[in-house]
Amino acid sequence: MPRPTRTARPARSQDGQKKRMYVRRRVCRFCQDANLAIDYKDPKMLKFYITERGKIMPRRMTGTCANHQRKLKEAIKMARHIAFLPFTTLTR
Repeated sequence: MPRPTRTARPARSQDGQKKRMYVRRRVCRFCQDANLAIDYKDPKMLKFYITERGKIMPRRMTGTCANHQRKLKEAIKMARHIAFLPFTTLTR
């Protein structure tokens, strides 16, 4: 059974005209800069790709391509295992 889709209404301004929204396309930082490497030994760079609770951020938020997101995931998991990054930041 197909999933029902939601239809969102376009935003309208005061005079009833449709309002155009400009969404900037995110680009992969690693594809743009060939010198920037994904390394598990660099926790400062990896912290940009995890939330404050310690979860790995998805591609749609970070803008990384699929290939680099997979490499980033492996580097974060490796850094957690070696204790460069915490698994979670919550302490009770």
